[in-house]
Amino acid sequence: MSTFDRLAGLPIEIEGYELEDRDRSFGEFTRPSTIIHMRGGGQEGVGEDVVYDVLDHIAQRDAGPVHDFSGPSTIGEFCELAGELDLFVGAPPAREPSRHYRRWAYESAALDLALRQSGIPLHEALGRDPKPLNFVCSTRLGGFGDDAEGSSTEPLRKRLAKYPTLRFKLDPENDWDDELIAEIKEIAGVDVLDLKGLYRGTPVDVETDPVLYRAVAEAFPGAWLEDPDLNEETRPVLEPHADRITWDAPLDSLADITSLERKPKAINSKPSRFGSLQELLSVYDHCAAEGIAIYGGGQGEQGPGRGQIEYLASLFHPETSNDVAPSGYNDPAVPDGLPSSPWDPVPSETGFRWAE
Repeated sequence: MSTFDRLAGLPIEIEGYELEDRDRSFGEFTRPSTIIHMRGGGQEGVGEDVVYDVLDHIAQRDAGPVHDFSGPSTIGEFCELAGELDLFVGAPPAREPSRHYRRWAYESAALDLALRQSGIPLHEALGRDPKPLNFVCSTRLGGFGDDAEGSSTEPLRKRLAKYPTLRFKLDPENDWDDELIAEIKEIAGVDVLDLKGLYRGTPVDVETDPVLYRAVAEAFPGAWLEDPDLNEETRPVLEPHADRITWDAPLDSLADITSLERKPKAINSKPSRFGSLQELLSVYDHCAAEGIAIYGGGQGEQGPGRGQIEYLASLFHPETSNDVAPSGYNDPAVPDGLPSSPWDPVPSETGFRWAE
């Protein structure tokens, strides 16, 4: 039995849904978010739409709850319907991958609702025990925009002052010099270096630099090297470190993983990138069978989506360098009292929720 088959038969009754604005501004940059509240049988399920373009969210909220989800009687039927519907009413999304992100929002809300209607938590439905969750903190060492200050270790030092065992996932940027790299190496444990070599036209673009690639690969020999831009200049630089190359941005389906030029030792799995619950769970099944490690990641979730990716990581890949730290670690104020890694499981009594 596949992992998805364990959930597909869950009964569900949907009477309607509502949309909630959960946008958050970071200076000139706004991370939009829309929470899906799906209701039926006296229960509510929640999911989070992490589409990156503000106008796509506004269009959805202005249109309101226009989709009829009353027909499906099981989660499997709901997921099938979600794959058939155009969830971008009136106009296509600004970016095609957004279709996956929105589909995940609705399917995760439906899964939460079905589990709560059945009175069971996700781990019970799957027959898996949640385990202590290892996590790293992903933080930028520089700001956004042309006027942003250059990279420094101050964001690391602020977090390590309160949480000295915290480990990190970092984005090497074009202003990283030998002095800064040495300083990072001295003060912080770095598990993942996100080279962001496949991003174009985003606030986090990094210009491909083989000198930077060589410097960070050699300085952090135990770190995964995520999403490099492989070209005639960078391939020779990274070939000695080929076993540490992992992928995130180009992985939207199981087929994307099986068609990679070289079988990876590990991948970054962001549930919303895969869109459908069935696709995500097929990725878990495949990686388990093939011995491919998974470390989880998020997409700037502002609401329940964060807990859901933490829950999944606790069930399927709890011991890896999961980029799913509690959201307080991304607060510039770095609040006191945050959970430390590994984080003891905190699933809800019913549903697809974490830390409630």
